[in-house]
Amino acid sequence: MTIISHPLSICVLASGSKGNAIHVSDGHTAILVDAGLSGIEIQRRMQAADLSMADLNAIVVSHEHSDHVRGVGVLARRYGLPVHITADTEQAARGAIGHLPDINHFRIGRAFAIGDLTLRPFSTSHDARDPAGFTISTNGCKIGIATDLGIATGMVKQHLAGCALLVLEANHDPTMLIEGPYPWPLKQRIKSRSGHLSNEASGELLAELAHDTLRHVILAHLSETNNTPEKARETVEQTLRNTPCRFRLHVARQDCCGEVMVLDGR
Repeated sequence: MTIISHPLSICVLASGSKGNAIHVSDGHTAILVDAGLSGIEIQRRMQAADLSMADLNAIVVSHEHSDHVRGVGVLARRYGLPVHITADTEQAARGAIGHLPDINHFRIGRAFAIGDLTLRPFSTSHDARDPAGFTISTNGCKIGIATDLGIATGMVKQHLAGCALLVLEANHDPTMLIEGPYPWPLKQRIKSRSGHLSNEASGELLAELAHDTLRHVILAHLSETNNTPEKARETVEQTLRNTPCRFRLHVARQDCCGEVMVLDGR
């Protein structure tokens, strides 16, 4: 019997404080990691990327903040989708997501499968109840998703090592944040160890994670107030100036979906 191997694909439908959603598929199993836009907007963006809602198998939730769960409940109910979420995150998000017809609790640190995809959740440093980042792998190909993290712990680095593609937070420029309009307590939260990763910190993490088979890096969760795509890219590239890098650097946007990137595992 011939076993058909499907490539792994990823599309960032939206990324930022107004909503986050990432589509991942191997051609047989398709999932959403977070659904932080309205259900209608997620449907619209998937259609724009030539992705089908009917092909979705599940929604996976990283944490309970509204920019990650806004559309979870309505999509789960409308399409009968299982939702994979930690018990603590479900409890914290219950008011925002409402009744879910099919709940599957995962535990951080324990791998689980959705169809042909293997997900390994890991703990992140963020001010949520039980926040998780993920690596997703199939057919020898692994991608990593790590946004909403104040610092990159050793555990985060360990999980993200060896990925062919990374979705990594580059939330803010420290000078723009300090000089910007946010109230001081919010500035302190963003800068804290449980807040968000700066452009420079993102570049420093990439310098540690860079390897010969890392092909794509998507800078994600950029602040619309305290960052710009140009500044994020420039700062990360400058931080990486002495690091041999073969990967393509992309910047995810809040207002539109990105391209569908396909990885064949070779």
